[in-house]
Amino acid sequence: MIPLTLAEVAQATGGTLFDTPDPQAPVTGPVVHDSREVEPGALFAAVVGERVDGHDYAVGAVERGAVAVLASRRIGVPAVVVDDVVEALGRLAHAVAEKAAGTTVVALTGSAGKTGTKDLIAQLLQQAGPTVYTLGNANNEIGAPVTALRLTADTRFLVLEMGARHKGDIAALSAIVPPRIGLVLNVGSAHVGEFGSREAIAEAKGELVEGLDPTGVAVLNADDPLVRAMAARTRARVVFFGESPDAQVRAVDVRLDGTGRPAFTLVTPAGSAPVAMRLYGEHHVSNALAAAAVALECGLGVAEVAAGLGGAGSLSRWRMELTERADGVTVVNDAYNANPESMRAALRALAAIGGRGPEARRTWAVLGEMRELGEDSLAEHDAVGRLAVRLNITTLVAVGGRDAACMELGARNEGSWGEESVLVSDVGAAIGLLRERVRPGDVVLVKASRSVGLERVAEALLSDDAVDGASS
Repeated sequence: MIPLTLAEVAQATGGTLFDTPDPQAPVTGPVVHDSREVEPGALFAAVVGERVDGHDYAVGAVERGAVAVLASRRIGVPAVVVDDVVEALGRLAHAVAEKAAGTTVVALTGSAGKTGTKDLIAQLLQQAGPTVYTLGNANNEIGAPVTALRLTADTRFLVLEMGARHKGDIAALSAIVPPRIGLVLNVGSAHVGEFGSREAIAEAKGELVEGLDPTGVAVLNADDPLVRAMAARTRARVVFFGESPDAQVRAVDVRLDGTGRPAFTLVTPAGSAPVAMRLYGEHHVSNALAAAAVALECGLGVAEVAAGLGGAGSLSRWRMELTERADGVTVVNDAYNANPESMRAALRALAAIGGRGPEARRTWAVLGEMRELGEDSLAEHDAVGRLAVRLNITTLVAVGGRDAACMELGARNEGSWGEESVLVSDVGAAIGLLRERVRPGDVVLVKASRSVGLERVAEALLSDDAVDGASS
């Protein structure tokens, strides 16, 4: 963080110092809200959550080296006491960002692909200078300011992923650290149960470009009609990306290699270049174009962008993590989260990795329920099951209750699979089934909404490999 004294922290947050021997003591470490991440010089934010009250860990945080605690009450250790800790985090982040005048702020949102695209943007921009970016998907009213508070005096780029569960969320995040470049990836069905419709989701996502300054840049997906329409909602200059012929940054000659990794020709106003990606799945083409458009606006050349995309990997766990066991079983852990759009993309990637013809490998889609889809939930799960059949996935293993049963029924209704589609009740049952039936050379995809915890299936399959390797 750009160093601030405790007195400056209090001024920025509107707080009051208590039990603080030296108001000029500097905060030289990070601002954290998990006491396990405290290091000397840190400021610990005592956030009150649904299950945990950060104030209970304040004393321990100071003992581990925190200079003080950002708190909503006096706790007997050095503290900046504010009315609302989360709101104070936002005010503090805003004050720090104002000191980083030389930093270009990039913000992105979308229903699917945010984290993967953020990772690509970060890796591209790191070629041009020090870059701070959202870790994982810490994209809410806590994660976004905490990310911004990692800014230092020499930070050239700040990349913020922004999520939304309600109207106004993205507008609020954008006000904390106003971006110069705003990117909207897509409008899908994630959280449709909260918003009520895709149109309402588009209204919320579009808050990002509505808040841009006229000197800013709105980077929009030309292939998504709801995103394309956001061009009328911004005062900023608009750059379109996609496969549409009128997109300034577009892909032509898109193809997949034998393992499902995409390649294409990147076409831009500044020239063209070939791109061959390390990531798996054709859906990464759109993400790569979005990242390329941002990087070009930040001053990178076409050749730099193409080379950067070719070398980029995933910086976040459980997102199309592909690991091959010693016996040739390939485990694709995409279990961090799921919505209809990302589920379809993962299934297509699985089919591509499995291949076709006489050399095709057996493919397993181990899929859990997608949450927060509202009244569309049954139809969306049915559609995923049907798509698995159309893509010739060898076996669908649906994990969970009513929605998972609907997914499995959709597969049965689409084809005459019989036992090639299976419904199991929980993670343990899925692990048992796979251990019994998976053979060397098979490809296993694991994907579901975060709360389902299907990453435990992938972890079990990979731990089996470790045990087997140790005994062989």
